[in-house]
Order: sequence, then C-alpha cells, then structure tokens
Amino acid sequence: MTLQHRSRLLAAASLTVAAALSLSACGFSSDSSSASGSSSDESSEGPRTVKTAMGDVKVPAAPQRVVVLDTAELDSVLTLGVKPVGATHADVESGFLNYLPKDQVAGITDVGQMMTPNLEAIAGLKPDLILTSKIRHGDKYAELSKIAPTVMTENTGYPWKENFQVHAEALDKKAEAKMVTDDYAEHVADVTKALGGKDKAAATEVNMVRFVEGADIRIYGKKNYIATILADVGLGRPAITDQAKDGFSYDVSPEKIDLADADAVFHSTYGDPAKSKETQTTGGGLWKNMDAVKNGKVFAVDDQLWIQGIGYTAADKILEELKAGLTK
Repeated sequence: MTLQHRSRLLAAASLTVAAALSLSACGFSSDSSSASGSSSDESSEGPRTVKTAMGDVKVPAAPQRVVVLDTAELDSVLTLGVKPVGATHADVESGFLNYLPKDQVAGITDVGQMMTPNLEAIAGLKPDLILTSKIRHGDKYAELSKIAPTVMTENTGYPWKENFQVHAEALDKKAEAKMVTDDYAEHVADVTKALGGKDKAAATEVNMVRFVEGADIRIYGKKNYIATILADVGLGRPAITDQAKDGFSYDVSPEKIDLADADAVFHSTYGDPAKSKETQTTGGGLWKNMDAVKNGKVFAVDDQLWIQGIGYTAADKILEELKAGLTK
C-alpha cells in the first residue's frame, strides 16, 4: 500500500468518525456493549489517561489544537492525519523537514527552534495537547504542562515505534495507527522480496554513514532509527556496528573511513560538506578504494529524511530508496 493510498484511507477513517459523532449528536447511539476502542478505562467521549515518561496525563478525547516540539512528533501527527497548529523547526534551511508534503506543513505556526521552543508562542496558540520527549524538553515540563496537557516519551530515535503508539493514544487515533503499522509491515515485506528474499537480504551487509559538521564521522550502529528499518528489511550489518557506543554509532576520522566498508554504504551529511569532512573523505583514497565504492554501491541520501525524520512517513520513503539502491 502506498503512502498516498494510506492517506486516502486515513481521510476516509476521519470522515467515518465524524459521521459517527454527528449521529450521536442527533440522538443515535451504538449498542452500549460495544468496545470504545480506547485502551483506557475512561470513555473516549471524555478525557482519557495516557501513560507518559512523566507519569499519567489526562488528555482530551479528541485533541483539536496540537503543538509538537520535535521532528518525530511532527511526522507522527501528520502520518495519523492530524495537522498541528504549531511545531518547532529543525536546524535546517527548510525549517520543517523537506521530505514532508508541502501542503501538510503549510499553515503550521513555527514556535521556535527545536531545543529552545518559544513558550509564549505556544501558549498563544491555545493548544489542548503538546507532544514531545523527556530527553528534549524534560526541563520545561512544568511550564509546558501549565499551558496544556503535555505527553512526553522518554527518548527519541530508536524507540520510535513505541513512541508512535503513545502519540496515537494521546491523539485518540489508535485505529489509524494500526492501519499505518500494517501498511509499514506490508511495505517492508515487499522490499525484502524485491531484494531476493530473507536469506539474500541477510547476506547483504549495509552501513549507514553520517558526516556531521563539528564532529567525527558516524558509522551507525544497531540502536537508532535507521538501524531499525534496516533490521526490519532483514539486511545484514558489518561487524563494526557491534562496536558502536551504546549501540548508536562508532565514530571515526577520515583516516579510518575504510572501516565503514560494506556490500552497500548509504551516507548523509549534516551541515556544510567541507566542514563535516564529507568533501575531504569522499575525495580521498581510502574511500575510493572501498569495495562498496568500486562496486557502485555507495549512495548519498538526504539527511533530513534518513536521520532526522524519525517516523512512518519518513520510513516509507526510506524503504523505497533502499529498494532502489540495493536492486540496481
């Protein structure tokens, strides 16, 4: 199922919910013994309790004015068919990440840079729900929760699938969330099949390299967003990934970039290519002598999509790029 197809289904689901609410308002009701569809003990027609990194939080039945403070949360709400009234911007020229459909981000109020959100601007939007994570804004929780119910996950990145479910619960979009995850599983299976099946995918070792301005070069390990997508497809990972600190990344200088060699290497750049050592590294002999380079299996990818997006809309696009590159 394509992302466009899913969007149509989500829209249809929203219309179905709206119709049901309309009938209820006119005095019609469904059988009282039917399930509410909510995992909480409270009725979906009233406030619900969501378990968060900061404890239980009461949220409205169907939040209408949502503010998101990180890229993963923005991906989640848009994937679930919700347009937030406000969002922080990433540290990129485009503000909101460029892989997101322009029509979906149009009209969203920018409430500041991701790590330094403008609390006054957030309050001015009169939100009924704020979504973020403890690792990003735990120090601002008291202030944010005075503005609106604030749902924080513990972390971002690696636990993105679990976080998505928390976002869906907060938004009262669990049915839509299941549609999204089912679609993702189907897409993953299609990509694995296109690569020749599970055994062939497992025998193909893939590395993800990120050039970062002001830091060493990162060879991504097995505990980060992109690694989960590679694992879902069933791709192999080189032994170097087992040396990643906390499973996140194994950092190297340009003089050790050959450690990143694999059957295929995808790489992205955060910041200026020269200052991030990309230009220096990819122009050097060690890089050019890697088997992946010699075999035409090195692919430059968009950092905003592959690293910063952290959600199912990004994952759909990444899966297509993985398939395109590995089946060349």
